[in-house]
Amino acid sequence: MTSPVRCAIYTRKSSEEGLEQGFNTLDAQYESCAAYVASQKHEGWKLVRDRYDDGGFSGGNTDRPALQRLLAEVDAGRVSMIVVYKIDRLTRSLADFARLVERLEAKGCSFVSVTQAFNTSTSMGRLTLNVLLSFAQFEREVAGERIRDKIAASKKRGLWMGGTLPLGYDRHPDPRAQVLVVNDAEAATVRLIFDLYEQAGCLRALTEEVQRRGLRSKAREGRDGREIGNRPLGRGQLHYLLTNPVYRGRTRHGGADHEGQHPAIIDEDQWSRVQALLQQKSGRGRGAQAAARDPAPLTGKLVDETGDRLTPTHTAKGTRRYRYYVSNRMISGPPDPQGWRLPAASLKAQVAEAVRAQLARALAGHTLLAVPDLSKHEQFAAALIDLVQPAAASDAARRGRLLDLVESGTVGRETTALQLRRSGLAALLGVDPAEISDTALSITAPTSIRRRGVEARLVIGERPRDPDPKLVAALARAHRWLNAIRAGRDIAGLARADGISEGCLRVHLQLALLAPAIQKAILDGTQPEGLTLNRLTRPELPSDWQAQSRRAGIRPA
Repeated sequence: MTSPVRCAIYTRKSSEEGLEQGFNTLDAQYESCAAYVASQKHEGWKLVRDRYDDGGFSGGNTDRPALQRLLAEVDAGRVSMIVVYKIDRLTRSLADFARLVERLEAKGCSFVSVTQAFNTSTSMGRLTLNVLLSFAQFEREVAGERIRDKIAASKKRGLWMGGTLPLGYDRHPDPRAQVLVVNDAEAATVRLIFDLYEQAGCLRALTEEVQRRGLRSKAREGRDGREIGNRPLGRGQLHYLLTNPVYRGRTRHGGADHEGQHPAIIDEDQWSRVQALLQQKSGRGRGAQAAARDPAPLTGKLVDETGDRLTPTHTAKGTRRYRYYVSNRMISGPPDPQGWRLPAASLKAQVAEAVRAQLARALAGHTLLAVPDLSKHEQFAAALIDLVQPAAASDAARRGRLLDLVESGTVGRETTALQLRRSGLAALLGVDPAEISDTALSITAPTSIRRRGVEARLVIGERPRDPDPKLVAALARAHRWLNAIRAGRDIAGLARADGISEGCLRVHLQLALLAPAIQKAILDGTQPEGLTLNRLTRPELPSDWQAQSRRAGIRPA
């Protein structure tokens, strides 16, 4: 008996045009595929009840709800055959198709195109399929170029080509007219925001005043009928609004502004005053004093291991403010347990120390210049004397100067790579930027990171010796107890003398029996980050030195 083949039909249409009709192209595709499945009934083909229709989605990627739902069914083993009208309904990307085929094969699922018969088990069949997909991809790319050219030409003529409607404007009642019309009530809000910014003089104060007045973003309706927007305006939204040329009656495309066909809401004089004020406020000071005052000198310079920007943020508790650098996706997206939140003070100190050590090595090794010149050593030593001293990274002013040299960097779990500013180092040394060596500008340092909940502690470079006073005192006390016991004292008497319970004494007494390598690391201050008394003694400390080393995270000697 032939085993049943559970078939799912997938249909797609790139645009939403015509989908409102009672019988549209998705229905036509489905009927053709259903008839094909019925003709294969003798092979055990059976159509599943659910439909997988993506109306208004491009085949240029696989980010389509029905396709993702279908692939989930394939992964669950509930679909063993995907039926499409044409192969380009599934995808128009050769790379996506290769990944889809690999995913389907892993689950024992096949696919069939009812109008394009080919056998992918032969080399000729695979060649035919690849040619078809190549033409499909070519067609998509040509169509994309054509659409981009049309959008560019239309925007140059000042037409509205779609997208999120700006606050203050609505679409023209005639859908054929690609022009914005003024929404009088919202336009008044826009003018008020421009007026408030001129009065407040800064975005922070404007944001507070706008929120105090309850001004909200434009409300609009999503594809599924849900209301989108109509939320309190944030700082980023207000900055975008204040710099949007739509409000001065112009359109923007490719970095250039064009005369628009819609009326302006803000006159040229006010627009110019606001832009000048924004430009004046956005200027970030340079120099040692400015660097020392800057609470977030690494803004825009560092990314985490995934390439996500590390963005400054802070929390407040009472009168204290705690600053962090966090993976940007933790701010702009849903919670991500893999995102980083690094204490800002620690990160700045670690990066500054890495830069200081690099400058010290380059100065001592005469590698600051691409062509070493020993006659300039004294000049360089005098220029760097404040920055290469061991305490430079812990001094706020010098730390600011060190961080100002950083151009970019990637902080990884095992390695941190930093790139210094060529012009900044050249100015510091008093030489031409072209004379600076590339090796002096590149820093690669080992990194260790330890998580504490959502927060992570980072150590860049060699970990400094940092004896834990609590661990050292506990170790000394355990040896004192052990010597006393060997001298004939009993545990109960020792516990009474130290004012602790016998049970606590027995637990902490184990520290005297730690492997020599662990005791040495505790006394030297080179124990792993996070090694605590509780971690060492709970549960009961194993007597085997190898097992102790594994628990402590210290290699046996």
